[in-house]
Amino acid sequence: MANITKYALEASLKKLLLQKPLDKITINDLTTDCGISRMAFYYHFKDIYDLTEWVCMEDAAKALQGKKTYDSWQEGLSQIFQAVLDNKPFIMNVYHSVSREQIENYLFKLTYGLIRNVVEEEAAGLEIGEEEKTFIAEFYKYGFVGIMLDWIKQGMKADYQEIVERMSTVLRGTVVHSIHNFAEKS
Repeated sequence: MANITKYALEASLKKLLLQKPLDKITINDLTTDCGISRMAFYYHFKDIYDLTEWVCMEDAAKALQGKKTYDSWQEGLSQIFQAVLDNKPFIMNVYHSVSREQIENYLFKLTYGLIRNVVEEEAAGLEIGEEEKTFIAEFYKYGFVGIMLDWIKQGMKADYQEIVERMSTVLRGTVVHSIHNFAEKS
């Protein structure tokens, strides 16, 4: 039952975001639209921004299912772009209503998980510390998110597959090379 309520709130939020900015949507708007009580809302979320973050993370989890390996990271990145594009009104509204920081945090969490899995996979059996693996994942996370934020800022008009292909060309072998550089340094 809990998930049904959360998904009903997600649907209402996305529906209402087509009509007005996030900062103009109230808890009452959401609960009226999906037919639940305010108490039910507060049982699951502390405020609308908490719901917004949950929606972002749910969409992210769906987008990345099984695409967190070295061989599939490019497909995972494409799926992140597609998930953002599929939710364009939601993302653009949050981007313009809340703050770039909230979208950044969402994208940071999303891409860090993707990259960290790749780093873990490629570092298996090598002498490389947790700090170094974290540093590598965070370094690439900032590049991924920066490119994606530019794409969002420009209205998501460019072909994201072309962007992913360019990123792949730039990154080909660099994560593995970074891991080996740290391993040699140890």
